[in-house]
Amino acid sequence: MTFHVFDTYVKAKDGHTMHFDVITDKKDPQKAMEYAKRWLKSIGEDDAKVSSEECRFCHSQSVPEEIEIEIMTEGFHIAKMEGCPK
Repeated sequence: MTFHVFDTYVKAKDGHTMHFDVITDKKDPQKAMEYAKRWLKSIGEDDAKVSSEECRFCHSQSVPEEIEIEIMTEGFHIAKMEGCPK
């Protein structure tokens, strides 16, 4: 199955940049932004700006089975790249 990756850069409360990918089964930028906001809220960054400028479609790819299961269950997976909490 093919999944869609949205490359996302968001400014945190303290000013540093968080880089992460939103991976989902729908090639829908609005959904990707919604998922990014949901995850940011879960880490206490609910005021972070997420628009089509911060969250852009990058490419499509296959993913490991555990990530596929998470996407099928939750709707998305966040792949933390730089500046994200552990």
